[in-house]
Amino acid sequence: MTNNVPITVARGDGIGPEIMDATLRILEAAGAHIEPEFIDVGEKVYLDGNTTGVSTQAWQSIKRTKVLLKAPITTPQGGGFKSVNVTMRKTLGLYANVRPCRAYHPFVFSHFPDMDVVIVRENEEGLYAGIEHKQTANSCQTLKLFTHQGCERIIRYAFEYAKKFNRRKITCMSKDNIMKMTDGMFHKIFKQVAEEYPGFHTEHLIVDIGSALLATRPERFDVVVTPNLYGDIISDVTAQITGSVGLAGSANIGRTTAMFEAIHGSAPDIAGKNIANPSGLLNGAVQLLIHIDQSDVAAKVENAWLKTIEDGMHTADIFSEQRSIRKLSTKEFADAVIERLGEKPTQFHAVSFQSGVDTTFKSIHDKVATLTTKKEIVGADIFIDALTDDVNALCSKLSELNGPLKLIAVTNRGLKVWPNHSEAAEFFLSDHWCCRFQATDDFAPTTQEKVLEQITLMYQAAFDVIKIENLYTFDGERGFSLAQGQ
Repeated sequence: MTNNVPITVARGDGIGPEIMDATLRILEAAGAHIEPEFIDVGEKVYLDGNTTGVSTQAWQSIKRTKVLLKAPITTPQGGGFKSVNVTMRKTLGLYANVRPCRAYHPFVFSHFPDMDVVIVRENEEGLYAGIEHKQTANSCQTLKLFTHQGCERIIRYAFEYAKKFNRRKITCMSKDNIMKMTDGMFHKIFKQVAEEYPGFHTEHLIVDIGSALLATRPERFDVVVTPNLYGDIISDVTAQITGSVGLAGSANIGRTTAMFEAIHGSAPDIAGKNIANPSGLLNGAVQLLIHIDQSDVAAKVENAWLKTIEDGMHTADIFSEQRSIRKLSTKEFADAVIERLGEKPTQFHAVSFQSGVDTTFKSIHDKVATLTTKKEIVGADIFIDALTDDVNALCSKLSELNGPLKLIAVTNRGLKVWPNHSEAAEFFLSDHWCCRFQATDDFAPTTQEKVLEQITLMYQAAFDVIKIENLYTFDGERGFSLAQGQ
């Protein structure tokens, strides 16, 4: 007799409890060997005074089971507590977000009936690091943070996923024509890792045209690997063009822990009405079953779900007078899937999944490189708050400091406005200025002491210094971007 596997279960907010109950009923009926431990996370926990939205008891359960099935959680927009989803992903080291997006045409209408794409998204870094500051009355900043290890890890995961699930093409998407250091590093590592997987067709696309192709020719893609924000956006777009974002589940994979969920939100407007579609969470649960080595049960659930869809048993969100037979409630839909357990679809291809615990993904971490280089400081970008449109007067005052470093350039919103500022320029000037000081024009090394002396002089001259970024070279290569026009 197979022992039950403990899993942590969070019912979530909004429609979460309804779709979780439906999902768990299906798993139980299918014979899944699981032992749920229920926890509270999200809005209720936050309102009880826990600023993370995750209770101590919840963390303890997840640490013990190392597997979490989570229903949607409400995240406020524009204020309030930080995203509990992001907090959990980062705290648990869930670096890989995997979102399969498949069309179920003609039973769920899609313009692209042959699409079957998997988005592998970096899950912890980039703009989702959530490091933000309001620095002047008119300017805010967000720090986009990439690490070599984070990029290599997710790219290796994409290749290993493609190998495990018999996929042959991996597409990398980035915006390295503009963000040459962060996205440039992602692209560079992709090319390096691809050399270790000669059996795959690989390509790189700039994310804007890549997104357009995903929306118009998704059948040309197989596995897509991309940084965090791009992956979040394009996976929702890709899921929606399958016919409904409500059908897609996702896995969040770390070195020791994994979290499985639907990709949609908590939909508070329909909570409690027994009309929500549990399919997204159910498909996330199928990924969970594969993860805990219950692939036979996973296939049984997935095939029953496919049979339900092709039989026209649909919830309101995908119901169509032309394609559906019955409009079902949340509970009725779960009943319909349970009735079809053991059956296989006739219009869709029946699925099967490899059995056996896979250790390939765990070995990814052993291959990820930590770089060491010769690092030298060559200057500093000193940011100031100054509400003025007189560039020449401002830069004249900066030039008169006579400090140990030379004023090389002054920029405003990334555009060089000094030297050679044009009085006829039509751009507007914000109150957020970057003053670039270097030892020389050719990146000669300087010292931290000289940078501090330069900053002190600026304070003494009554400049409102709001931020400092040291300028470094690494093995002689410039480690900072030039300004537009520099």
